[in-house]
Amino acid sequence: MNSNIKHTNAPLSTTTINKNKVDAATGNIYEAISIISKRSNQINVEMKKELLEKLDEFATYNENLDEVFENKEQIEVSKYYERLPKPHSIAMDEWLDDKIYYRNTKENTEE
Repeated sequence: MNSNIKHTNAPLSTTTINKNKVDAATGNIYEAISIISKRSNQINVEMKKELLEKLDEFATYNENLDEVFENKEQIEVSKYYERLPKPHSIAMDEWLDDKIYYRNTKENTEE
């Protein structure tokens, strides 16, 4: 995972954000939210991939499916990821800090 995602200053809970700051770069709140949403999905995929890779290290392949094995380290890894800021919060923080590159592919260019 990108190290800046783990070391972000994104809030852990809901916060109020000035709409004018959100749409300042695009001039359109819907376009800004669409960009933030796409980045949030990217972050979510990265986080989920890394979590599953780490949890796979603890996987036990026993023949007996009835046996439930709780691994303390596995629980700690899961709790760590639960305590991280949510992907939408990280994406919003990146957007407000001007860390997301985007471009409008529908703009006409002069030839």
